[in-house]
Amino acid sequence: IRVRPLTCTETRRGDQQVVHSLGDGAVHVSAARHDATFGFSAVFDAGASQEAVFEGSGMRQLVELAIDGFSCTVFAFGQTGSGKTYTLMGPLAQSETQAASPALLGLMQRSFTCLLEQSWSRGSDLVLSASYLEIYNEQVRDLLSPGPPCALPLRWSKTRGFYVENQLSVEFQSLEAIVSLLLQGVRHSIPPPAGSQRRRTSAHALNRHSSRSHALLTIHIRSRAHHPPSTWVLQASACPSKQGTLCFVDLAGSERVKETGSSGELSVEANSINRSLLALGHCISLLAKPRGKRTHIPYRDSKLTRLLARSLGGSGITLMVACISPSSRCLSETLSTLHYASRARRVTTRP
Repeated sequence: IRVRPLTCTETRRGDQQVVHSLGDGAVHVSAARHDATFGFSAVFDAGASQEAVFEGSGMRQLVELAIDGFSCTVFAFGQTGSGKTYTLMGPLAQSETQAASPALLGLMQRSFTCLLEQSWSRGSDLVLSASYLEIYNEQVRDLLSPGPPCALPLRWSKTRGFYVENQLSVEFQSLEAIVSLLLQGVRHSIPPPAGSQRRRTSAHALNRHSSRSHALLTIHIRSRAHHPPSTWVLQASACPSKQGTLCFVDLAGSERVKETGSSGELSVEANSINRSLLALGHCISLLAKPRGKRTHIPYRDSKLTRLLARSLGGSGITLMVACISPSSRCLSETLSTLHYASRARRVTTRP
């Protein structure tokens, strides 16, 4: 759980702080008619640095597991404006020419650094590539392909599970290259803008830079086994390469259309976001039940749950960062997020 600080607007308005960290992974919510304590793997209060979140959440171990061939996922969940994108990516003002202060970098950049350090320490036997998608109004779009983003078909196969057809994957060997894929360019730059600059964002009453889509950045890690050329044919089958993935999921924020003042296209986007988050919550609720009592898990209810099927109930290892606001005005959304996260904590997979 990550609790963001009260914003200047909330302080000026006189909002009360209703969320308090008790230490040892406990968080307490105290307000009129609400008094509840929740337990999690870790709780980071408003004073926690980006580095503290990276080290204390187990993110470093997740990177090492991905290198060892596991399928690892980290996703940020919470209401709009609760700090999901900041936790994953750092400040929004970053660009190719104006990098963020190292202390403010998010889980993504810190993971890239950790991954590349591991790659260099192991020699050149790791091959790294990245793919970047968004789900906007139930359409899957490639954020790295040149030209305007177009909808890609989502397929299913027995061997691969759900996958996106014709998705572009780009190899990288340096921190600059992967951060460039993430943040590259402005709208009129050449080559065409990529990554986060192309993600749908809009301003409304609760958030000036509200993400209107779910974004999934996947790092594919393939480790090649080194053998002398003369013994390659003999030993290749005895020492296969390992393939792991590290997927970062920045979910669009849950929001109440009435409070955001959304109308027209913004309202359609909000309803699409809320439907997919509801489908995700339904899958998590069913997965949290004991194995003997589980019914069918409806992954096909949305594109988001299809793409997260392996992360939620398959053989993957998943970290969920639930971001909440401490403001009394956001109490109902905060409680909803905490209940959601409590259910997710009960989900166990067998990687």
